Amino acid sequence: MVIESYSEKETYELGRGMGEKACPGEVYTLIGDLGTGKTIFTKGLAAGLGILEPVSSPTFTIVQVYEEGRLPFYHFDVYRIGSVEEMDEIGYEDYVYGEGVSLIEWADLIEEILPEHYTEIRIEKDPEKGLDYRRIGICAY
Repeated sequence: MVIESYSEKETYELGRGMGEKACPGEVYTLIGDLGTGKTIFTKGLAAGLGILEPVSSPTFTIVQVYEEGRLPFYHFDVYRIGSVEEMDEIGYEDYVYGEGVSLIEWADLIEEILPEHYTEIRIEKDPEKGLDYRRIGICAY
């Protein structure tokens, strides 16, 4: 499925809608260049899960845990990991195979340890369609 977003609000609302429908154990992978709106989408997903606290990218901590929503939310940013072994050190499998919802930014860097089933969200810009335009591809595996 491909969704076209023409504003940050639309990208946020897409994330919020997915968060409202999310079930325990779901894993989302989020792929896109810097500045494509990954954090905006993530904030929307968190809002849909009932997370009220501010959400930011866990670039230096690798994982940020939010537990006050209707489901725990595990937000990963694996951009800076050196190897997949680092994911073991932070308890990756406990999160991803747990009862919460996991979102993994830059998941293409750890493809070999992704679970068998996940939903990939790929966000791309197209400057010819406007500065705020995003093409958002969603594919379940």
